[in-house]
Amino acid sequence: MNKSELIEVIAEKSKIPKKRAEEAVNLVFDSMSQALVRGDRIEIRGFGSFVNREYESYTGRNPRTGESISVAPKKLPFFKVGKELKERVDGEEEASGTTSTSSAESSESSNY
Repeated sequence: MNKSELIEVIAEKSKIPKKRAEEAVNLVFDSMSQALVRGDRIEIRGFGSFVNREYESYTGRNPRTGESISVAPKKLPFFKVGKELKERVDGEEEASGTTSTSSAESSESSNY
């Protein structure tokens, strides 16, 4: 689902014009973005949480030239899925019969 599809769903379910639904979606996303810029944590119960993770500087390598480069420290937003959403997604996969996972997926999920 992309942003325009989300706007359409909200407009249909709440029986409001698409313009009003778009304003609501933009307001939510803008508010979340501003909170992350301030360094705040966003927690939506049953869905998940957004936090900023800080990464220190390191020496990387340009894959094209092989030259060593210095990568500056940075902050990146990180999403951690909530327990309820994880269970809902996992339950829907089992119901649809797509429970097989690749070895990479199963080794990743065992790390959590």
